[in-house]
Amino acid sequence: MGIRVAVAGASGYAGGELLRLIAGHPEFDLVAATAHRQAGAPVTAVHPQLVGLDLTFAATDPATLADADLVFLALPHGESAALAAELPESVRVVDLGADHRLRDADAWSRYYGGPHAGAWTYGLPELPGQRAAIAGATRVANTGCYAVAITLALAPLIAAGAVAPADVVVVAASGTSGAGRAAKAHLLGSEVMGDLSPYKVGAHQHVPEIKQATGATGLSLTPVLAPMPRGILATVTAVPTGDADPRAVLADAYADAPFVHLLPEGAWPHTAATAGANSCHLQATVDVDSGRVIVVSAIDNLGKGAAGQAVQNANLMLGLPETTGLPLFGVAP
Repeated sequence: MGIRVAVAGASGYAGGELLRLIAGHPEFDLVAATAHRQAGAPVTAVHPQLVGLDLTFAATDPATLADADLVFLALPHGESAALAAELPESVRVVDLGADHRLRDADAWSRYYGGPHAGAWTYGLPELPGQRAAIAGATRVANTGCYAVAITLALAPLIAAGAVAPADVVVVAASGTSGAGRAAKAHLLGSEVMGDLSPYKVGAHQHVPEIKQATGATGLSLTPVLAPMPRGILATVTAVPTGDADPRAVLADAYADAPFVHLLPEGAWPHTAATAGANSCHLQATVDVDSGRVIVVSAIDNLGKGAAGQAVQNANLMLGLPETTGLPLFGVAP
């Protein structure tokens, strides 16, 4: 028997990606996959890509999950906290929802609403000191998908004093899986194909998380829905505070980060190159007209932005190499 893991909310896109990664993980033994409406259905009825995984969705309740060594919570925002509170302290938990990401209760109320459940250890290993913090934690809050792409591009530059923490501007495009699996008219293929559309302009819920993780004091984020199933491409711009080379700052920050890749000079990130991987691709330059620093970041929103990140955190929590069971390379085209 390996390390016993369970997934709550396994019928969604992030949940399905978790099941795929767990099934290929050399140390994990998948003992339960739970769902709400899909309880009682075979996993393959919802996730046909997992044919051969002989498992049926169970109802989402604490008793089903309590026997696992580690539980992944892939539930809608606002639903994780109550379930996590009923799990034994001996069970390690990685929450893919937003319930435990924010330290500021006022920020939670402003962007999410409802009671603030309190903050857990933040699950972005590439931030200074976070690998050790995650390794020593029993409860970890996985990052938001936009937050991963933007934080990895921005945090080292602010920490090094290379850019000002105010007046950060981000335009980021995301695939439709980032909106979840629930049926929504604006996500129908006939609505999405051949179209780009902004949403939650000036009020996206990942803004306070990004500010908390990066030290930014002013950030404008314009998310864009793109006609692709998965991937995020974020263009981050900030005002330089000196003559520091942004590429050199990023190269130094991620020299020992197995999943963050600063591309060769002149090469720019593509979402397809990160599809199916737990990797983030970065490139940086200085705008010849405005002088602003520009960093472009690409991730798979279901990989490094959700399920892959969660497995990376779980590996650290369980004392495993953080790369265990995680794909480094994408599957493009």
